[in-house]
Amino acid sequence: MTDTNRIALVTGANKGIGLEIARQLAQAGVSVIIGARDPGRASKAVDTLSSDGLQVRSVALDVTDHGSIAAAVETVRAEHGRLDILVNNAGIVDAEDGPPSSAVPDAARRIMETNFVGTLAVTQAMLPLLRLSSAARIVNLSSSLGSLAVNGDPASPYYSARLIGYNASKAALNMLTVQLAAELRDTPHVVNSVSPGYVKTDLTGHNGFMTPEEGAKLPVYYALLGPDSVSGRFVEPGGETPW
Repeated sequence: MTDTNRIALVTGANKGIGLEIARQLAQAGVSVIIGARDPGRASKAVDTLSSDGLQVRSVALDVTDHGSIAAAVETVRAEHGRLDILVNNAGIVDAEDGPPSSAVPDAARRIMETNFVGTLAVTQAMLPLLRLSSAARIVNLSSSLGSLAVNGDPASPYYSARLIGYNASKAALNMLTVQLAAELRDTPHVVNSVSPGYVKTDLTGHNGFMTPEEGAKLPVYYALLGPDSVSGRFVEPGGETPW
């Protein structure tokens, strides 16, 4: 498989890390499909990247809407016949999230619906197209906040980040990585959880230590892994992350 014929779908790719992942994949010669809920924002993202000579298009995709997911699958199938790379980037936070003692349960439900259930639904739906690839790569955008070890370590810089809904959603996403990697273990297809780091985006309120461009580098690296790649890992810029 050469760079020029790989097909990638990046969910939630109209801004932030997702947009930069789309940009860097396209710069590597991959044909990129930007998945986004808002057609206007998706069109703007496509125009931005196309103006740099990059090969990108968009597809309407709301990860919480099964009809939207099914339509996106059919679009990819009709236009490309397969999918080589799936980057599950779409994710949300919620102002009503917080510590277990005070988080609004409906906020946790909303977060889980997008960050975990939505990712599961998209992955399941796209899996038949991914299986048609000679070596599919699935990247789940996780977070160090999804690590049970990190959450339980008083020495961790993230120890005080008690967001039960968000943290639990990323822990659940990591479970998807572990179990799907086991399902795919006898195939050439690879799935990993990648924490991009603390990136300045809308999701973080533009707090953080990294730019979106810097945060996209590790997910893109794992999206472009070559043959004999390790599957079922949880990594961040500093190395392996404990589950």
